[in-house]
Amino acid sequence: MAIVNVTPDSFSDGGERLDPAQAIDDGLRFVAEGADILDIGGESTRPGSQPTSPEDELRRVLPVVEGLAKHGLVISIDTRRASVARAALEAGARIVNDISALRDDGAMLPLVAEKGAEVILMHRRGLPENTFAGPAYVDAVEDIRTFLLERAAACEASGVKRERIALDPGIGFGKSVAQELQLIAGAGRFAEAGYPILIGCSRKSFIGKLTGLAKPADRDPASAWLAVEAVRHGATIVRVHNVVATRQALAVWSAMK
Repeated sequence: MAIVNVTPDSFSDGGERLDPAQAIDDGLRFVAEGADILDIGGESTRPGSQPTSPEDELRRVLPVVEGLAKHGLVISIDTRRASVARAALEAGARIVNDISALRDDGAMLPLVAEKGAEVILMHRRGLPENTFAGPAYVDAVEDIRTFLLERAAACEASGVKRERIALDPGIGFGKSVAQELQLIAGAGRFAEAGYPILIGCSRKSFIGKLTGLAKPADRDPASAWLAVEAVRHGATIVRVHNVVATRQALAVWSAMK
């Protein structure tokens, strides 16, 4: 899954794709480099970020979704708002990637069920503006696994087919460095329930803390290695900025295996 942010303030690539034509060109390039899914987001959810208005979010993402959908690509809309998700699905997106696991907007779960969309449910502690708000973890992997399975059950009870649900433990959203590593190594525990597991650790701040690298793009080698670790431990989808590096790392790991 390649990240196609169309935001002015995302932590790694904010401002790079404010022109829809640039975002569409980058999306096509990512697919040529080996991406299977394009994840388009119009609201930064980095720690400390402030909410974007639905109007601004829709203005940013819709031209890009429409432009890429014309090419028959698999598009994910990264949003927590039903109004944005609806417009994106009607424009050709197939997947709703919601960092709130369909909790922030009460209309989101009925929409996903109505549209027969695929959905990625992510765990988030607190809100982007305060990512560590909430109860402490007893066992981060098991606590988050329990939460995600409860959200998956709620989706199925509302008519979302089981095979359309994937789970994301939410690397970078209210966890310590040690907990981030535990979640990547624990991908297999999440996968035991039979849902595809998404791991998104590309360029995240915990890599900077481990390596001393302040510039997000300098973290690509570690990001590619962590993508391999995530897949090795049971992840089905890895969400990345650098498609080429990740594809190379996965190809070599696959050959070694």
